[in-house]
Amino acid sequence: MRLSVHVHPNARATTVGGRYGDSEPPVLVVRVSAPADQGAANDATIVALAEAFGVPRRSVRIVAGRRARTKIVEVHGADERAVEALLAL
Repeated sequence: MRLSVHVHPNARATTVGGRYGDSEPPVLVVRVSAPADQGAANDATIVALAEAFGVPRRSVRIVAGRRARTKIVEVHGADERAVEALLAL
């Protein structure tokens, strides 16, 4: 499954949940405590999404937007109901 995420680096805590904007398809909010420096925020985003969806880290891959805050992420084995629940937070 592919989904759009909006990453907030340097957050107080790492969390996954909420919707960014009103666009369609929806954009999931990911807050990571890692800085946006040398890929640390990207790595933290992958770990956070893997934990949120209950899949191994190798099942999560950033497809587009490695240097942008809004990214396209591919998550193998993610349940569509889990995505909807996270967007509703």
